[in-house]
Order: sequence, then C-alpha cells, then structure tokens
Amino acid sequence: QVRLVESGGGLVQPGGSLRLSCAASGFTFSNTVMSWFRQAPGKEREKVATISRFGGGTVYADDVKGRFTISRDNAKNTVYLQMNSLKPEDTAVYYCNVDDARIRFTWGQGTQVTVSS
Repeated sequence: QVRLVESGGGLVQPGGSLRLSCAASGFTFSNTVMSWFRQAPGKEREKVATISRFGGGTVYADDVKGRFTISRDNAKNTVYLQMNSLKPEDTAVYYCNVDDARIRFTWGQGTQVTVSS
C-alpha cells in the first residue's frame, strides 16, 4: 500500500523558513523521480520542485527558484523541501508525489504552510 505522509508545515512570518518532509512507502522510492506540489485556496495544484532519482538533478518553478531547495534521502525513503525567504504568496497546502503524472499516486493529506505577519 502506497503512503505519502507530508509534515513540517506551520505558520511563519514573511522572510522565515520551514523544512517540509515527505515519508514515502509502498513503492521503490529510490527508483522514482519525486516532486513537491502546492495548492493555494481557489487555485489549481502546481508543481514547485522536482528531484531526480539519486538527487543529482533538480528543477524549480520560477517563483521559488533561489529560495526553495528540494533534496532526498533514499535510505529513509524521504524527500524534503527547504523553504527560505518565505512570502505570503507561498501560503498553500504542500504535497509530495511522483513527478510522472501517468503513475502518480493518490495524494496524501498534505501539510499546511501559512506565511503571515
């Protein structure tokens, strides 16, 4: 049974930082390109960052480039998202999942990130 469990969200002031984690199980994590996504209220879910199977390659959405860093630990079946210099427009529920939409799993519960003073 596939599980994706996101954690690490919270309320943070503009300019602050958070580190999100996504614990994966039920599939061969180390063989899977993973991504972080987010969905703000009233908006479509969007991809934020992608990491290759062994972490050597990363891709970021333009509006998070230079502020967010995606990483992974295949020994722990976990993918991370370090978010720095947070802005109010980063407020959303953040999810991890397989990058390839053709084999994407059921979405987890996500983790809420709220950036507000």
